[in-house]
Amino acid sequence: MSNEDELLRIEGIRKSFPGVVALDGVDFDLRRGEVHVLLGENGAGKSTLIKMLSGAYHPDGGRVLVDGEEVHIRGAQDAERLGIATIYQEFNLVPDLTVAENIFLGRQPRRLGMIDRKRMEADAEVLLQRVGVTVSPRARVRELGIARLQMVEIAKALSLDARVLIMDEPTAVLTSGEVDKLFAIVRRLREDGVGIVFITHHLEEIAALGDRVTVLRDGKSVGQVPAATPEDELVRLMVGRSIEQQYPRERGDTGAALLKVEGLTRDGVFHDIGFEVHAGEVVGIAGLVGAGRTEVVRAVFGADPYDKGTVKVSGTALRGHDVVAAMAAGIGLIPEDRKGQGLVLDQSVEENLGLVTMRTATRAGLVDLKGQREAAARIAEQLGVRMAGLHQHVRTLSGGNQQKVVIGKWLLADTKVLILDEPTRGIDVGAKVEIYQLINELTAAGAAVLMISSDLPEVLGMSDRVLVMAQGRIAGELDAGEATQDSVMALAVSTNTVKTEKEAPDGH
Repeated sequence: MSNEDELLRIEGIRKSFPGVVALDGVDFDLRRGEVHVLLGENGAGKSTLIKMLSGAYHPDGGRVLVDGEEVHIRGAQDAERLGIATIYQEFNLVPDLTVAENIFLGRQPRRLGMIDRKRMEADAEVLLQRVGVTVSPRARVRELGIARLQMVEIAKALSLDARVLIMDEPTAVLTSGEVDKLFAIVRRLREDGVGIVFITHHLEEIAALGDRVTVLRDGKSVGQVPAATPEDELVRLMVGRSIEQQYPRERGDTGAALLKVEGLTRDGVFHDIGFEVHAGEVVGIAGLVGAGRTEVVRAVFGADPYDKGTVKVSGTALRGHDVVAAMAAGIGLIPEDRKGQGLVLDQSVEENLGLVTMRTATRAGLVDLKGQREAAARIAEQLGVRMAGLHQHVRTLSGGNQQKVVIGKWLLADTKVLILDEPTRGIDVGAKVEIYQLINELTAAGAAVLMISSDLPEVLGMSDRVLVMAQGRIAGELDAGEATQDSVMALAVSTNTVKTEKEAPDGH
């Protein structure tokens, strides 16, 4: 590699916060026209490093070089001037402004002292075409879906003539089709000579898109390897243990059926669903998008109505479409969208942990705050929630710790049957193992777990039995010993199930 190819170099960067060394002598470099993946668990130092490059944080030691010259990035304007643009997971767009206004916010072209709206929209159109998205420059940002918001952010970065583009978990909320489109854009940018720092938890994306990988662990760079490096080696670098230890299912004896579903039907959505989950057992539900998995468990939890069938907990039938009755019977649901449905982001850890038990902790209209606080402290310690304290807002926790809080609120409620919908989506490898250990603890204590996951290795590694859904029906059931990726997929794509009159929905 010639020096002319190097856009960016970081040498021995250090950064500390009170009580925490976030970065400890990290080295990193980026070349023109490459995708350099930054890999590591939550807390490894990835976010601190990219905030250093965007000007949000200042290093305590080490240096940053751009085009071979040492630079000092004291704020967003310095980063912008150097051609460094960052696209965070939480988009930095103004909902009530148009696409064009967002792209050129603070830098609108002017004519005779007035904003030249015609030129601004024409320039925005060119940038939108470059990233391959069909959206009007005059559209309000609030009208756009997640995938298009992502493309607007990229167009905004290109409007800054960004030569270094940092993408923080850009695929976390995209469908597989949207991911393919995003990858096509990233490849085009790479061909144009843009250097891309790509952060992801999805190991399969690395070989598909990356050129090199730098792995961070505990604030240190522990290795730089080609993107074609096998996943098990990447896992070993990230967490210091092998991939064989990733699914630590501890199978024991099972007890009586705690959950029994019979003939559950919702016209046009799912049909004749029947299964049991026993005490001490994990039953996985696999299937393709649109198979109806999430719709079934929401009906079991009482969140959605159904037309026929019964749901029984410990032999007692529940009223349909009644969440309060389901919770009183001991069913808990950890939804796929933990931020939107499982947490109140602007409330504290303590308040979120007490959401389920608040009703039972209320006497004569008053909540037993002391009892709630003690219970929250106990469960947070038991789950190992990494936080500054119970007062910390849940929004500021890592994804893995947020998921622990969602699980914790149901543990406080002595849940008998816990339904997990995509329990580890968007969570790093190390935090996943901690979630799996919690599942083991639940089943060892006699609870029943029903788990939906689109991650087939996870389903196979953590389930005692696997139910496979296709076209709104259960296409088959496999014991852990006979379930393989091939056997599950063969059932998931089977066409011998009878279609309902309407097409299955776009959910799971």
